[in-house]
Amino acid sequence: MAKRYGLIVEDVEYGQADGVRLLARLYRPQGKGPFPGVVEVHGGAWTMNDRLTNRDIHLPLAESGVVVMAIDFRMPPLAQYPASLADINLAVRWLKANAGRLGVDASKVGLLGTSSGGHQAMLAAMRPDDPRYTAHPLADGGGVDASVGYVAMCWPVADPLGRYEMVLANGNERLVAAHHAYWPDKAAMDEGSPQRILERGEAVKLPPALLIVGTADDNLGPTMAARFAETYRAAGGRLQYEEFPGAPHAFIAKDPKADIARRAIRHIVDFVHGETG
Repeated sequence: MAKRYGLIVEDVEYGQADGVRLLARLYRPQGKGPFPGVVEVHGGAWTMNDRLTNRDIHLPLAESGVVVMAIDFRMPPLAQYPASLADINLAVRWLKANAGRLGVDASKVGLLGTSSGGHQAMLAAMRPDDPRYTAHPLADGGGVDASVGYVAMCWPVADPLGRYEMVLANGNERLVAAHHAYWPDKAAMDEGSPQRILERGEAVKLPPALLIVGTADDNLGPTMAARFAETYRAAGGRLQYEEFPGAPHAFIAKDPKADIARRAIRHIVDFVHGETG
């Protein structure tokens, strides 16, 4: 039976931006480290939710022996893209810079995200040195960068422009409004699309990746996830693709105790330990 750790749970401030305190909830295993570390980026159509949203993922991952840093970041109406990417980049650097006191192995830090958070996690992993994303200075940062060893995505919006065109066509006013709130324009959706970045052949980082999606995910459409997996592999990246028949968008959150959710969480746990073991 896999070991389960007791946890120390606390909220910390990892920085400030435009006078806003950037908060994170830290879940630290009680045991002899150092442990892998994961910065978690919540979903919510880029405009909603907070660091507590994916608690049903945070807890089992931390209890397995991973320090989880679930972050808040700036969202509309406060800020548009790329402000959240600067916050995520800072969070990765903060975790690596504070690794010693937090019991983290700084060489085993990765990113995890769901839905729009999966999009942002992938984008942050691809472009750790983008000057727009590294805009926040980190006091006593010790020269750490925001590169990560792996990235796990659940039902990510891997092609924001493609999704925008889909929801515009099918009349999903809620998601159309979310795109308008977060993205300055369609050109920004194209520029910040992991799918299109790969198709353009941009020079980006391609850390090992996990992608989890349900076949009944009408939020993304029927081909977005599989197409991204294929393109990522063709570009030279290693990606584990896990498809769940009949599962809708955000199926872990819909019923975290269901067998399908437990299996998906197990994939996340096994992936992180497999990449850091």
